[in-house]
Amino acid sequence: MSGNNALYMYLTLTSDLGNWTLVLNFLDLKPITMKSIIRLFSLFLLLLSPSLYGQVSNRLEMLDIFNLEYVSDPQISPDGSKVIYVRNFKDVMTDRNLSNLWIANFDGSQNRPLTTGEHNDRSPIWSHDGSKIVYLSNKSGQTELYLRWMDTGDEMVLVNSEKTPSNISWSPDDKYLAFSMFMPVAKPSPIQMPAKPAGAKWNNPPKYVDDLTWRMDGVGELPSGYTQLFTVPVSGGTPRQITESHFNHSSPEWSSDGSKLYFSANMRDDAELEIQDSDIYTIDLSTGDIKQLTKRYGPDGDPKISPDGKLMAYLGYDDLYKGYQLSRLYVANADGSNSKLISGNLDRDVSDITWAADSKSIYFLYTDKAHVKIANINLSGKVTDLTEGLGGNSIGRPYTSGSYSIAANGNYAYTWAETKEPADLGTGNKGNNRRVTKVNEDLFDHKQLGKVEEIWYKSSHDGLDIHGWIVTPPDFDPSKKYPLILEIHGGPFTSYGPEFSAEIQLMAAQGYVVLYTNPRGSTSYGEAFGNEINKNYPSHDYDDLMSGVDEVISRGYIDESQLFVTGGSGGGVLTSWIVGKTDRFKAAVVAKPVINWFSWSLNADMSAFATRYWFEKKPWEDPETYMKHSPISYVGNVTTPTMLLTGEADLRTPIHESEQFYTALKLQGVETAMVRIPGAFHGIAAQPSNLIGKVAAILTWFDKYKTEPVSLERDK
Repeated sequence: MSGNNALYMYLTLTSDLGNWTLVLNFLDLKPITMKSIIRLFSLFLLLLSPSLYGQVSNRLEMLDIFNLEYVSDPQISPDGSKVIYVRNFKDVMTDRNLSNLWIANFDGSQNRPLTTGEHNDRSPIWSHDGSKIVYLSNKSGQTELYLRWMDTGDEMVLVNSEKTPSNISWSPDDKYLAFSMFMPVAKPSPIQMPAKPAGAKWNNPPKYVDDLTWRMDGVGELPSGYTQLFTVPVSGGTPRQITESHFNHSSPEWSSDGSKLYFSANMRDDAELEIQDSDIYTIDLSTGDIKQLTKRYGPDGDPKISPDGKLMAYLGYDDLYKGYQLSRLYVANADGSNSKLISGNLDRDVSDITWAADSKSIYFLYTDKAHVKIANINLSGKVTDLTEGLGGNSIGRPYTSGSYSIAANGNYAYTWAETKEPADLGTGNKGNNRRVTKVNEDLFDHKQLGKVEEIWYKSSHDGLDIHGWIVTPPDFDPSKKYPLILEIHGGPFTSYGPEFSAEIQLMAAQGYVVLYTNPRGSTSYGEAFGNEINKNYPSHDYDDLMSGVDEVISRGYIDESQLFVTGGSGGGVLTSWIVGKTDRFKAAVVAKPVINWFSWSLNADMSAFATRYWFEKKPWEDPETYMKHSPISYVGNVTTPTMLLTGEADLRTPIHESEQFYTALKLQGVETAMVRIPGAFHGIAAQPSNLIGKVAAILTWFDKYKTEPVSLERDK
């Protein structure tokens, strides 16, 4: 980094720091001590050239967020000899997430960029003969579908549209592509306004809304229209729209002879209420005739046709309105007849299915006790694990994740997970695996991270086994006592795992021991474990979390007077619940929470789902239950200094939830602050500077109450 560039970035971020300081001061984060000022500057002035400090820190720092890279979506060639993958990186000057395509041989040799530039290249898909790929890129300023010849590197834009193609698949003869794409539908307002006089300046006309779900987190207000299916010749030409009904169509899959497409859709007239009830259909490409293949109540989707064309595999389940329901694997004849559940003996979610070349078994992903695995299942239901250790695609927090692809010869490529680095590229065959990239070697060869230790412990409620991880600071000394942060995952039906987490490592780098766990309700431990909180959330997951804190304290290196707690989304729910149940924590940061289930269920972008799957009745039919599980009901018990942190554009847990708790705490005289992330949806950390801002806010609040580690000898 040149001196001039460093100075420019320093001045830019100083302006950003001013904004943060104004927000915190305005929201009465008092007193702003010298220690707080030092913390803020240490978090943000890292843009200065290391030479100005005289040394380079060996701990992870806030600005290192912009240096993190990771591998995603590895696509192995049909013959298993090469892998194309997406290499993700960030731009500190524009605060953007970017990505290019890279290619390597199966053994990792000749690893090199396939595309370059500061834009987003993604979703590569090989043709069946391996001579071409298609991929999406916004290199022209809008996202377009590109076709690339692998022998020459020549490219052409195959689909140029204002909307982005998705779910792209090659026809069996590689002459066509099928894809889904949103198509706007004009929906004139019934409100008729008179013509305004010439030259008059009026407000925009009223917006008329009559859909249940009219806005969505990450998008905002939804345009009127539907996702339709298209085909396009690879030789070039105008895409042909295949479907036109007023329903959303997804997951197009070619029949073995290329005469029809399989797809999934919810074609109920009351689809906006019965949001889960999708089925699998076929459409004849010559006649347009549509045939329904599945008819049970529940979500059926992701159809995959066997290489011999005789069978169809798909995912789904019988919908019982439970909070957590396993995604199961079914196989039927290609016409939908004789459907059989084949994953019934596997008490785990099945995802990412791919037929074996001989049509006798299916490859898939599943997560078992927080470990993501590639497995194979034969048509009798016998499961064989190929490998585990996938993940690393969640940079901020350690959510389980991962992706893979497999070739006809059994070679596979996957995202290689480490607790000490984001995802790299891994390849293997029958469990003989190798890591073939180290995209963060330039950063982590001189950075010392916190050690991640896997633990199991018993819940104080009923002795249930709970899984967790302890992260200790770099240069951890067990003869000292450290402050502890309990970090709680969202969902609630998700899971953390042994994966890299920038947020947790940054906390550890500042001298905290961090505990993260999978309390009851988490996925990957079976359907019964997930439904321990079915229509009873929060509840005894609280006991699981407190038992985890006690387990770490029992190890002797935690200062019990310095316990801190934070979590986002579902973790924000539990954090606000915790401070209403106990005063053992010195400070808390509640990120993007639900505080009042009654108000949230009628304002979030998932009302149809929440009022049916998370509660027995609608809120006005059973207000007592909604309030019983609402943290706002226990706000009168709160004495813990509590910060609220939410994106101002959040539509999943709208910011009015945080505002309710903030106001209630103020009225109670509890020390509080509210941090609002401008323009951010629910995924606060999606933008690099927002991830930095989130962690900076949390550490600023906790550091206000933190003291330095003390020697155990001094305690005697």
